[in-house]
Amino acid sequence: MTLRFRRTLSAGLATALAGGALAGALLTAPAATADAWRDKEFWLKDSGVTNAWQVSKGAGVKVAIIDSGIDGNHPDLKGVVVGGTDVSGAGAPNGQKSIGAKTEHGTLVATMLAGRGHTTPTASPSPTGSAPPPGPPTVPPAGGPDGITGVAPEAQILAVSTWLGSPNPGGKTDQEQIPDAVRWAVDNGAKVINISLGSTSPDWPQSWDAAFLYAEQKDVVIVAAAGNRVGGNVQVGAPATIPGVLTVAGLDGEGRASVDSSSQGISIGVAAPAEKLVGGIPGGGYAEWAGTSGAAPIVSGVAALIRSKWPEMSANQVINRIVSTAKDAGAPGKDPLYGYGILNAEAALKDDVAATSSNPLGSIADWIRVHRRGDFSEPSQAPVASPTSAAPTLADPTVPAAKTPATVDDALPAAVVLGFGALFLALVTGAAIQLRKVSKNAPAVAEEAETGALLKVDPPART
Repeated sequence: MTLRFRRTLSAGLATALAGGALAGALLTAPAATADAWRDKEFWLKDSGVTNAWQVSKGAGVKVAIIDSGIDGNHPDLKGVVVGGTDVSGAGAPNGQKSIGAKTEHGTLVATMLAGRGHTTPTASPSPTGSAPPPGPPTVPPAGGPDGITGVAPEAQILAVSTWLGSPNPGGKTDQEQIPDAVRWAVDNGAKVINISLGSTSPDWPQSWDAAFLYAEQKDVVIVAAAGNRVGGNVQVGAPATIPGVLTVAGLDGEGRASVDSSSQGISIGVAAPAEKLVGGIPGGGYAEWAGTSGAAPIVSGVAALIRSKWPEMSANQVINRIVSTAKDAGAPGKDPLYGYGILNAEAALKDDVAATSSNPLGSIADWIRVHRRGDFSEPSQAPVASPTSAAPTLADPTVPAAKTPATVDDALPAAVVLGFGALFLALVTGAAIQLRKVSKNAPAVAEEAETGALLKVDPPART
């Protein structure tokens, strides 16, 4: 890959993280009225999540979050983060150090995906007399009525920290970090991978091929954010353009395709809320934010609910269940703004959906076979069967056998063709001479303007 592409990819990843923008001031400590944040989680009802909880809450499913690191000590994430790693060379070995240009990003994503809320401790009245002074506050138990509840509150999280959006002091590039992160997540039991980051380019480095193929072969669902126009992503960028990845577009507060907090592209699979979102931030606080960075964990959470309910269901079937139960929006059928439609978590968990063996969003294996011809520029870091080139479909070429010269009878059809050709040429020549004579004697007239071309096309009016 050229240096120019490396810079473009790095800048694009920075933009995607910036697209998960915070709105308003950040709270740096747990608020006593944290349940007010719970009340702002409108998507739990609007997207059918609360009704989907009647079927599943994500128990037993590990979801890897490839992001800026996760604060596992946040009150709403107590007991949620069960493993992790750092692929940047600049974070903590367990992935729980918040790093990069947007340190809060990973914790926001994690709380929306699998937050369990908490119970705010209250001070007990001290009896009169010689009671000892109160000790330090106890850690609130996991789960409770306050704070953020994620879409899959009983799922477990694997924190995979990456340094994106600014120069990495650890020295590893985006091209190295992303495939390393995907492979680690697969090898450590993730059934769903959430990637709320991306580039401004639809292309991805060839170094990513093998890792995404590895995840596909290991039956892992990968969910990625489509990107945000306000961050420079007018079109969907990688990794959300990789075949087989469930790409998530963003909706505004009215349930329509968001102008700022989304993008467009043929790889979009489904749309979910992306504006007026709330989540937890490192240090125990909360914040409002926007972007497909927040829409993606909503969909990843639904994927975890499905994988918990049907552990043997393939990744292809999980993705098909999500997109086939989505509510159609925009142009009829699949379109570049909503994909297959708007997420409906209840239908995804309750409707009867026909089984399928293929991913409706494609296959990276098929793409590699066609576009890379199965040739990886770098060796795999883990045992994985490399795809081979397709078998040739044409027979081996043969030398034509010599033929005897044609006889008079055989040559007769050729003579007929040549004769008609000469006659046609003579007619064309005569017509040209006649037209030339007429044009010399014709009166001069103004040449009429051509009317067969469209001079201007006004865009359709907004409704």
